[in-house]
Amino acid sequence: MTEQLITVGDIELCYESFGDPADPTVLLVMGLGTQMLGWRPEFCKLIAAEGYRVIRYDNRDVGRSTHFSDHAPPSLGEMLLRRPRNPAYTLEDMADDAAGLLDALGVQSAHVVGVSMGGMIAQMVAARHPAKVRSLVSIMSTTGASLVGRPALKVLPFLVKPPATERAAEIARIEALQDVIGSPGFERDVASTRELAGMSFDRSSDRRGAGRQLGAILASGNRTKALTCITAPTLVIHGTDDKMIAPSGGRATAKAIPGARLELIPGMGHDLPYELWPRFVGLISDQARTADARSGAPATPVAER
Repeated sequence: MTEQLITVGDIELCYESFGDPADPTVLLVMGLGTQMLGWRPEFCKLIAAEGYRVIRYDNRDVGRSTHFSDHAPPSLGEMLLRRPRNPAYTLEDMADDAAGLLDALGVQSAHVVGVSMGGMIAQMVAARHPAKVRSLVSIMSTTGASLVGRPALKVLPFLVKPPATERAAEIARIEALQDVIGSPGFERDVASTRELAGMSFDRSSDRRGAGRQLGAILASGNRTKALTCITAPTLVIHGTDDKMIAPSGGRATAKAIPGARLELIPGMGHDLPYELWPRFVGLISDQARTADARSGAPATPVAER
């Protein structure tokens, strides 16, 4: 299926789906400043092959979804103080986008999977719209509490540095970032990293959306109390070598959500290395099937892996 635009509330979201629309839905939510292209088509097709309709989409302010270009991102001082004065929106708004997308597509409920900021959004979908979430998988994310999930010092320059305005510079920036936060225990495909960075640059001309998304994270603060209200069966996945969001963020997430299970992966950083795709797909599909079995929903056949 090709990309499509759909109206959700006052904005438009760009989305794409894989698999049979009649199958249970898995909604994939991407992270900070990253377009839905970060969910590689091959990865989406692997999940679809397990018997699911997979939906990936651009969060607001990235890719081809609505941008809030009239709003300035937080200043350096606001970011350092973690107090944006006039955020364009919050994580709660972004969670409402995800729930609204499901409504607009006629999906009553979905298995929701999010990475990094996408994990935060997915958590808030489960907290704010419990009937929409059949199961939750939060990957390399955190609770917003200031003492957990802190980035390594060498990551901070990438968070505060102004965005690149030239294609080659942006590709170099993404490659340098991946050198810092990528998984040290697994081989990294540099060519694929550069290709994705170039595709993303060509697909959107707004270079400040990531700053506004960061403002949303900061404005939402500590979400631990909200996470204690989540009722969806939850799996938390985190790499032991994550430099962007320290593993303490994953531990705190699993501790906050009642009944959540924590899966720590040695050698994994803040990315989705190809070598781990079979493991991710297995964990996501097993979590979905287990949740559906507990709820009495129709079972999804187990695909051969």
